[in-house]
Amino acid sequence: MRTSLGLLAIALPALAQFESKIAPDLNLDQERVEVIVQYKEDRSTKTHKFARLQRVRERGGELKSSLDLINADHYTNLSASAVRELANDPDVLYVTPNRAVYPSLDITAGVMNAPTAWNMSLNGAGIGIAVIDSGVSAHDDLKGRILDNKDFTGQNVTTDQFGHGTAVAAILAGNAKDSTGSGYTRNFKGVAPGASILNLRVLNSNGAGTDAAVIAAINYAISHAKSYSPNIKVINLSLGRGVFGSYKTDPLCQAAEAAWKAGIVVVVAAGNLGRVQSQGINGYGTINAPGNDPYVITVGAMKALGSTSRADSRMATYSSKGPTLFDHVVKPDLVAPGSDIVTAKSPDVTGSSLWNEYPVLNVMFNYYFPQNGTAPSNNYFQISGTSMATPVVSGAVALLLQQNGSLKPDQVKARLMKTATKNFPASSTVTDTTVNPPVTYTTYYDPFTVGAGYLDIGAAANSSYTIATTKNAQSPSAVYTASSDTGTFLFPAGSAIGFTAGATGSSVIWGTNVTPSSVIWGTSVTWGTSVIWGTSDDGGDGFSVLWGTSGINPASVIWGTSVTWGTNMKGSF
Repeated sequence: MRTSLGLLAIALPALAQFESKIAPDLNLDQERVEVIVQYKEDRSTKTHKFARLQRVRERGGELKSSLDLINADHYTNLSASAVRELANDPDVLYVTPNRAVYPSLDITAGVMNAPTAWNMSLNGAGIGIAVIDSGVSAHDDLKGRILDNKDFTGQNVTTDQFGHGTAVAAILAGNAKDSTGSGYTRNFKGVAPGASILNLRVLNSNGAGTDAAVIAAINYAISHAKSYSPNIKVINLSLGRGVFGSYKTDPLCQAAEAAWKAGIVVVVAAGNLGRVQSQGINGYGTINAPGNDPYVITVGAMKALGSTSRADSRMATYSSKGPTLFDHVVKPDLVAPGSDIVTAKSPDVTGSSLWNEYPVLNVMFNYYFPQNGTAPSNNYFQISGTSMATPVVSGAVALLLQQNGSLKPDQVKARLMKTATKNFPASSTVTDTTVNPPVTYTTYYDPFTVGAGYLDIGAAANSSYTIATTKNAQSPSAVYTASSDTGTFLFPAGSAIGFTAGATGSSVIWGTNVTPSSVIWGTSVTWGTSVIWGTSDDGGDGFSVLWGTSGINPASVIWGTSVTWGTNMKGSF
């Protein structure tokens, strides 16, 4: 459909459109603005810091904080003319606003096959995880395993007054203390109940935060990773914001990437914009930052329909879809349970905006009812979102690192994606009857929606699949090309995931024992006539990913017919 292709150009703007060093969303019509200025070269020495600070002060600006992690500074009180002058400074790389960020188990554990890993004596013990969120309160399910508490909001409070961070931490590492024993019908244990939590608070009591606060928290996690016992090996970011430019100049993405390169696995929520219908995009192109960075593990959400079987799980319609804006990175990387998750309720949330806006969260009669018939516990509640799917994956990472502490972030990402379940329906339909008139959403299970598949912790724990430490596991970027009244996404030769697969050139593949000339998703499953993820028979050396039609040239990989825009996507763009 020609109209749908025209909309694609609007939804996924080319990077070349924004070559200025000033971010397009920085409103220079205001009298004074607050910005993050990234510099081209290392200016960490006192002399360099003083020189660049002087240049800003001369223009009326004030230093709020130094963000040395990404070679940047956070300034306030700058005029529009001062920002333009800074952008003309040859030492300045990019100027962005200090953008706002926001927060995006018994059944859950069974769906993702966690008991298999638990039966291997894996519980996350010896692994420290930084939860960068709204704070973590001392819930019984977490007591004794909170390593430290730090506030980056300026409120000098580390407890969870919003209710989001404690929920995330308990999904990740709760030990079900308050739901274990006589009279309890449900046991709400987190994925890695032996792991330890570093509480880094960046969202206030209203769930609001900023880039600068998150970057400062990431920097703290990196610089203090080995100061704690156990060491910090994972960062959980169940938060995000819109994408306003390339991940290469986005300060939040650059901070997350710095943590990854420092040896910390970074797990990020995809976002909850999958129902966005503006311009008829059907939720595509809605991945949040920093989930748009190719290094990190970006997580979408599935909905377990009341059982521990993955067979009846369906994609959550709210889960954000790729490709990412500007860079067209293929995201999410994988999906995990995120809908209707029962988790710990922070004891400090009374009167918080989360509870005021969503009082239904406290209704637990169908989800947690003691056998003796007394009132349901007030220690747990139910919540949904990719924010909740993210700690499920962070917990899985903790189990793998407990099993093999020598795994590098890229090796962890590769194994989780390689072993993810890829058995999905072609599509599913959900009708939202809470609105008038009701709205029906159709989800297509393509790589932009489900990534490499549905998290399977048991399969990952039993897998020996690895990639060389010299290889990386960056999510690939896709290139859109139009042909007649339809179009396809391709991986151009030499781009792909950052390294090649043996002698096959730039083939990029997930799966097992399939040759580049016969590429399938998994071992035998195809979508329509194509859409594939497999693994080239290169002895496991190449972590490569290929989506395309069987028999095509690996150097020119076509995104198969079932995800051709304007064909089976029902004119999504």
